[in-house]
Amino acid sequence: MKKRKLGRSNLEVSAIGLGCMGMTFAFPPFPEKKEMISLIRTAVERGVTFFDTAEVYGPYSNEELVGEALAPLRDQVVIATKFGFKPASESEANSRWTELDSRPEHIRKVVEGSLKRLKIDVIDLLYQHRVDPKVLIEDVAGTVKELIKDGKVKHFGLSEAGVQTIRRAHSVQPVTALQSEYSLWWRQPEEEVLPALEELGIGFVPFSPLGRGFLTGKINESTKFDSTDFRSTLPRFTPEALKVNRALVDLLSKVAKEKNATPAQIALAWLLAQKPWIVPIPGTTKLNRLEENIGSALMELTKDDLREIDEAASKIKIEGARYPENLQRTVNR
Repeated sequence: MKKRKLGRSNLEVSAIGLGCMGMTFAFPPFPEKKEMISLIRTAVERGVTFFDTAEVYGPYSNEELVGEALAPLRDQVVIATKFGFKPASESEANSRWTELDSRPEHIRKVVEGSLKRLKIDVIDLLYQHRVDPKVLIEDVAGTVKELIKDGKVKHFGLSEAGVQTIRRAHSVQPVTALQSEYSLWWRQPEEEVLPALEELGIGFVPFSPLGRGFLTGKINESTKFDSTDFRSTLPRFTPEALKVNRALVDLLSKVAKEKNATPAQIALAWLLAQKPWIVPIPGTTKLNRLEENIGSALMELTKDDLREIDEAASKIKIEGARYPENLQRTVNR
């Protein structure tokens, strides 16, 4: 597995990471814990060194899973987790957390809990999960700076933050990585975010690099999502939108056939080709998908390939909003 550095930091990780969210959260049904422990450890054997989790995934159970799986392999891996949500009340324990909380005292409390659940002494990369408009980003960055000084955190990250927020945070504590959605069917980061990250020397970690499974070609307008599946709430995943958006999968399938690859591998290889400091974190619960994703790091798309993909993709209008309105308000702040 090739390695990449996140921006101008000294944080080096595998070119493809593993997003662990779907193992316990958002995309049911969830596999047995022992199966996922085995999958995570197999990922390390295959060269993956970058693992992504968060306290809210579960909640808590995802960090516990990642912690148990990676405990014997701690010196070989980089673990990223996130703070920023207010816990649901006891009566809402199984509901999604929706309120934000990035108050300094809450950040410190979350970090203590994450360290225990992950069975580690220091968090390699700590992201603010979503920008909290009630808390100055300078106070958030300052708190993480103190945690770094205390030896509890190594690197500071932001997720779904807008450019001005990134700049303000970076002026207090250098930001190592921004994690936001980016793929061939969500290219908004190219407008302002990517140029700012390049200027500031910040790495980029695209989540949902396969469009929450859509770009694999395994989802179409006939696909039925359980009501507890996060995708059932997304405008982009209505049958009507999926039917229209199929044109993008057809494009990936065409290129994949020429390259003796899969649509997912082309989608990931396209991302890797955009910048040398981009590290996608596709999630999966299946070994064959893990191996397929890892295989994309070995693929080389030529300038002609990239031009062909961009020209064809520019003619495809993506149908459906990325998030419902209530969630859309929490991104790009």
